Amino acid sequence: MLGIHSYLLFLVTGILLILAPGQDTMFIIGRSLTGGQRAGIAAALGVSVGSVFHTLAAALGLSAILATSATAFTVVKLVGAAYLIYLGVQLLRTKTDAPLELNAASTAATPRSAFAQGILTNVLNPKVALFFLALLPQFIDPASSTKTLAFLALGATFVTLGTVWCLVLAVGAARARGFLMRKPAFRVWIDRVTGALFLLLGLRLAWMK
Repeated sequence: MLGIHSYLLFLVTGILLILAPGQDTMFIIGRSLTGGQRAGIAAALGVSVGSVFHTLAAALGLSAILATSATAFTVVKLVGAAYLIYLGVQLLRTKTDAPLELNAASTAATPRSAFAQGILTNVLNPKVALFFLALLPQFIDPASSTKTLAFLALGATFVTLGTVWCLVLAVGAARARGFLMRKPAFRVWIDRVTGALFLLLGLRLAWMK
């Protein structure tokens, strides 16, 4: 079908890769902790939209540019890292004496902003682009005349599996947040821990080769 082979192996590989903690996982958990279930779900859907972008890019060959151009890879990597660091700094600046509904983390974790941030953090991660370009072709027959459709089909499968797992993470983290939030002081500490996490993710992405 569409020149796709070893589809079952692709499913198993995709599930194992999705379950492995990564930047998107940490981002979704962080947004669920700072903004609650709605923000976490919005972040998960944003990440999924970003994955759709990478699927289309791989199908059209755009990801190949990142694989062959060191300059393009570095630019995208540094922009993505800077964005994560910015989010982390915003959360770290939460004031202990500020009303909870007015602190930086609250305004930064609305469902709409969490959705947009999910898209950006995923799209601006060149590692994801190279991942799609490296994984999907392994399950497509080189002689197939429908390679683009095969890319889209495999990408859609991976995005669907990833979305289900991301939603599970968002709901689970949001429930943990509800437990932690019984005392107002936890909000500030959750914001700061999440901010430090985003900061580390940004630095890790910038350092990545």
